[in-house]
Amino acid sequence: MLNAEIAACCKQLKLGQNIAQKSGEIQAESHQEYLLKLLKSELEHREMLRKDKLLKSAGFYSLKTLSDFQFDEVTLPRAVTVEYLGNCEFINTKTNIVMYGNVGTGKTHLSIALGVEACKKGIETRFFRTAALVNRLSEAKKNGALSTFMKKLTKAELIICDEWGYVPLDREGAQLLFEVISECYERKTLIINTNIEFSRWVNVFYDEQMTGAILDRILHHCQLLLFPGQSNRIREAGLN
Repeated sequence: MLNAEIAACCKQLKLGQNIAQKSGEIQAESHQEYLLKLLKSELEHREMLRKDKLLKSAGFYSLKTLSDFQFDEVTLPRAVTVEYLGNCEFINTKTNIVMYGNVGTGKTHLSIALGVEACKKGIETRFFRTAALVNRLSEAKKNGALSTFMKKLTKAELIICDEWGYVPLDREGAQLLFEVISECYERKTLIINTNIEFSRWVNVFYDEQMTGAILDRILHHCQLLLFPGQSNRIREAGLN
């Protein structure tokens, strides 16, 4: 009976039902200690829900973890350690990460794993295949909703662009992607996965001046991770 009344009060006060569920479980030596423990329990519950929401809204098409990733064939810059990446220190300093290497060498896995760690720390994250991001930007512009989409996009502290350069862009697509890079410059953190060396990015954007401006903004505060190995998928298929 009491649980039902507590639940009804929680609903009326717009409090989570977690309070009603925990109210009978908490042990305390005073009313104040009981109330404090109950409130802390609710705060922890809300934080857990918030992080779960961040994971669901990030756009990962699968979830990967750092513990499952092998760094054996990744060349890290001198200033970068596994701990530095796992602690998301690069996000705190608005430092971009460019992962460069052959297809199938683990760039997507690592970038998703870092995105998952960011979400666990309460950092809003968005993950896109680059071509899909450009399509969404183009569609938003066509529908007169580009400003709204950009505001939602740049609410994220970390934006991950997978398969960068796999699909050549038309002029409008390149310009829209440039707008995203400009909006993020020194305010957000980008992770870019690519198998295209910097000197060939002009083949993706078809404009030397714009390509130079994009590179300038991405590389100004950036760490380059190299993936020189063979495709893991080919290796696992026994085709080597």
